[in-house]
Amino acid sequence: MAQSDPRYVIEGATAEQQQAVDLLAKQFLLTDERLAQVIKEFRRRMEEGLAADGRVLKMIPSYVTRRPTGTETGSYFAIDLGGTNLRVLRVTLDGKGGVATEYQKFVLSEEAKSRTLFDFIAQCVETFLDDRNIRPTGQQPVHMGLTFSYPVQQTSINSGTLVQWTKGLNVPGCVGRDVVRLLQDALLRLGLRVKVVALVNDTVGTLLSAAYSDPTSQLGVILGTGTNAAYYEDVANVAKWKGDKGGEIVLNMEWGAFDSDDFGFLPFTPHDIKLDRKSINPRKQAYEKMISGMYLGEIARNIVLWLADQRLLLDGRSSTVLNAMWALDTSYLSAATVDDTAELTEIQQIIEKTLNVPDSTLVDRRIFKAVALLVGERAARLSAVGIVATLTKRPALLRQPINVGIDGSMYEHYPNFGAIMSETVSHFIPADQFGNVKFSLAKDGSGVGAAIAAMLAAKDH
Repeated sequence: MAQSDPRYVIEGATAEQQQAVDLLAKQFLLTDERLAQVIKEFRRRMEEGLAADGRVLKMIPSYVTRRPTGTETGSYFAIDLGGTNLRVLRVTLDGKGGVATEYQKFVLSEEAKSRTLFDFIAQCVETFLDDRNIRPTGQQPVHMGLTFSYPVQQTSINSGTLVQWTKGLNVPGCVGRDVVRLLQDALLRLGLRVKVVALVNDTVGTLLSAAYSDPTSQLGVILGTGTNAAYYEDVANVAKWKGDKGGEIVLNMEWGAFDSDDFGFLPFTPHDIKLDRKSINPRKQAYEKMISGMYLGEIARNIVLWLADQRLLLDGRSSTVLNAMWALDTSYLSAATVDDTAELTEIQQIIEKTLNVPDSTLVDRRIFKAVALLVGERAARLSAVGIVATLTKRPALLRQPINVGIDGSMYEHYPNFGAIMSETVSHFIPADQFGNVKFSLAKDGSGVGAAIAAMLAAKDH
């Protein structure tokens, strides 16, 4: 396989070194036939998740049942709660698909993370409104959307029960309670006329942010540190939905979990299994671990050590740095893939300065570059799997222009990631239909998206 791809023929390599790179190429370069099997299984798992709760692909109804038109105007507010920061935003819609955003960022205090979270959020909202002299005084409350990136069982557009805390937050007395109610009570304690009208997940927000600037948006995808997607589904196809059966609804797929139950379809290598076994969430998020920024560097580090242990790289040497999990950040792979200098000096810096393994040879660096290319290419091609499975779920929509809004560092910054991904998608969708598909960068779904959700919800009130 490597023989047919000149990037993986290592100039100056010994027969044993080339053999090892050939084996890696065989494991990581996926044929279209292999991907077709994964797409088929992905679709089967989507159908399972649409039929019932508790499946591998959760397919969670978001209660967003409308599309923005891009002609709406006005200012809407949003609260974006992450793991370490909180942002309060004012998003002004210009009626032509454009938005102007202003925000203030607050660092979550230890006390907020462990005790006073909702009062802390309410104080931040108060600060934001007071600093701008826009505290509501009349009868009309300010409408706000809340992006809450923790597991919530949503029960309506503006209510949802906290399932569990993650990302270092642990506020007692909240699990099993409605997070919007908890926040609304805290806002009332400060006498603020603010109504939280929409609760959204950041991926749903990405889709809404894309849909305001381009109403043909059908799918919102995050390809960054982690991965997920949300799309518009025909309500008639969602068997588990208890509400009205007409129209469309946005589903949060939670697609990073694909294949986590049986490890039966994704192309696992020993390097993936080792990563999974040592991760904080073994046998969870299997798809995410193959395609997202948090993990690619670690897969590459496992490969580098596997080669070094056979004395096929770095003369068998390692270092305390290289031996530590997560030591090889994905940004280094990104830099390695575009190092075209004669001596591969960027890669030399990474190996000798960052990873602290001295005296690398040019062949070592060429092998390191091949590893970076393989891990990145597999990630880009696998990310196409979810996109193809989701776009072809509603084939009628492919007969007209359709936008896929994508946010995240892998898509935005990883060299060739977007190009390889879209080229792979084109192999599985007929040319006349693929011509209708556009991929675009959707920025700040968690902020702008929540404000647009608030706008849609306020219209429904």
